Amino acid sequence: MAFKIIVCAKQVPDTNEIRINPETGTLIRDGVPSILNPDDANALELALDIKDKYDDVTVTVITMGPPQAEAMLFECLAMGADDGILISDRAVGGSDTWATSNAVTAAIKKVGDFDLIIAGRQAIDGDTAQVGPQIAEKMDLPQVTYVQNFEIADNMKDIRVQRALEDGYEVIDIQTPCMLTAIKELNTPRYMSIAGIYNQDKDIKVWNAADIEVDLTTVGLKASPTNVFRSFTPKPKGKGMMLEGDTEKDLAKDLLIRLKQKHVI
Repeated sequence: MAFKIIVCAKQVPDTNEIRINPETGTLIRDGVPSILNPDDANALELALDIKDKYDDVTVTVITMGPPQAEAMLFECLAMGADDGILISDRAVGGSDTWATSNAVTAAIKKVGDFDLIIAGRQAIDGDTAQVGPQIAEKMDLPQVTYVQNFEIADNMKDIRVQRALEDGYEVIDIQTPCMLTAIKELNTPRYMSIAGIYNQDKDIKVWNAADIEVDLTTVGLKASPTNVFRSFTPKPKGKGMMLEGDTEKDLAKDLLIRLKQKHVI
């Protein structure tokens, strides 16, 4: 019997290139490249690693976004995923995390049978870490977030993970079906393969709101309870000061001189 993994991913703007309009406080997206969300790449790598180690494993990647998000799904296929599904419809546009999880949950239910759902901890354009847990709650699935280490038994049922904490980690045993969210410490995502790039014989499934049979009152901007009050670019900090000296004693002496000059001491 096939072991079916669903990976929830998102195409996000490269935050290294993001700028904010100082007058409107909104993101300037023109000319900003889009990428596979980094934590979602770790989630996909975990799914592909399982596929590499065991027979009869399939990996399906689901995302929600505009038509150009297909490019990200083709990237996932080139990395080794089997199928890609894009939820794209103006009816779901502007969804916050709650509304997004409603749409993605409906898509997962349309896919049907699965054994494991993996998502990234959070998306770099929102940093909320809410969508994965919300999907788990709506599907009544056990879940573990912040997964930094993963082991699965040969029975493909019993899983042991390390969940990262601020001051360490905890070991948790869980059984499939379940939801996991991955962090960057879990693994190093692979690159797309040459064969995967040039042998794209798989089609991306594009589903609209009607296809996933989602309640339209639970998706989209109007259904989203979250309102962004303000976006802004933090003011740059003052220029740092470099200490000079060949030894630790010289550095300490230089520091004392500078502090005295500023009347700190």
